Amino acid sequence: MSTATIKKIKKALTGNEAGAEAMRQIDPDVAAVFPITPQTELMHAFAAFVADGKVGTELVTVESEHSAMSATVGAAAAGARAMTATSANGLALMWEIVNICSAMRLPVVMPVINRAISGPLNIHCDHSDMMGSRDTGWIQIFSENSQEEYDNIIQAVRIAENPNVLLPVMVGSDGFIISHALETVEIYEDAEVKEFVGEYTPDRTLLNTGKPMTYGPLDLQDYYMEHKMAEHNAIHNAGKVILEIGKEFGKKFGTEYGFFDTYKMEDAEYAIICIGSTAGTTRVVVDKMRAEGKKVGLIKIRVFRPFPFKELAEAVKNLKGLAVLDRADTFGGRGGPLYIEMKSALSDVKEKPVTRNFIYGLGGRDINTTDIETIYNQIEETVKTGKGAESFSYFGVRGDV
Repeated sequence: MSTATIKKIKKALTGNEAGAEAMRQIDPDVAAVFPITPQTELMHAFAAFVADGKVGTELVTVESEHSAMSATVGAAAAGARAMTATSANGLALMWEIVNICSAMRLPVVMPVINRAISGPLNIHCDHSDMMGSRDTGWIQIFSENSQEEYDNIIQAVRIAENPNVLLPVMVGSDGFIISHALETVEIYEDAEVKEFVGEYTPDRTLLNTGKPMTYGPLDLQDYYMEHKMAEHNAIHNAGKVILEIGKEFGKKFGTEYGFFDTYKMEDAEYAIICIGSTAGTTRVVVDKMRAEGKKVGLIKIRVFRPFPFKELAEAVKNLKGLAVLDRADTFGGRGGPLYIEMKSALSDVKEKPVTRNFIYGLGGRDINTTDIETIYNQIEETVKTGKGAESFSYFGVRGDV
């Protein structure tokens, strides 16, 4: 069916409501849930769909996030299309089972409403939760707004269940900034989403006695490395599948998705690269500075795992200066997570842009258009003077810390 014939229904939804709408249309077999701010309303909305009979999902209410992931893993191993959701400390509590889920090659999809990890206790947005789990073998996709959250969750099911992938997927959305903000979201018809997602028919499950399968065995020196290498290869090979499904989604629903988006990068001399809702604010600044004659641009990361090294190196190779914005720190590393990956991506580029890292917005601290314009000006000044080149700093802290 062509894009022109797809009906889109405009609704005023929060990010959490948009995520719940995607889950309703996917209609997973099992959803194991536990509340944590700011994810709670997503599963509250989905639980209402269950109670109203709008989905056939078996909703499992558990006593902790560790149990939520454990129940999801059990359901997926039994052959169910299984989903859950969490935030911050909840994801941290899942950590043991998160690694097991990917190692077992189970195609679980989990919306993560990004929030600072305690301590100190904070319920607002940064990316420390997903960045803290970036090396657990999960594919990681980030959303800029509620529309992308909705679209990404739908695509995530197809990505995870692809026979050449069979890995779980986290779909991140900024806590409160997206999760609790009301936006216009275009919702596709239920039948069209169900057709796109398709039926899940796993090849091997615990309940299929015709093809016996062992889950969770002791895996010592003889085979552990081979299994880890298979997991490594799968997440790198997932890149091709992510792009294929992004194109298929675009043909059907009108918006094609890739590893990242660019804005006015064709002739840009200076650029910001960032993740999540900050990209929307940055576009406003790009337009303002372009009107003033400044050649600035934006790159917004959508897929963080697998990281698109070659594609990003190509996208930034003609820049004079690049500012990398991280909403998480590595505490002892040489900059934030995105900065470290970008430095790796540029390691083989002969003529590379001057690069600076800015740690910003931790615990929900606001970043506004004036701040972003300041960052553009700082990277330009660094290119001209050499001061601060290849450095990282906290941006927007109050006083001396």
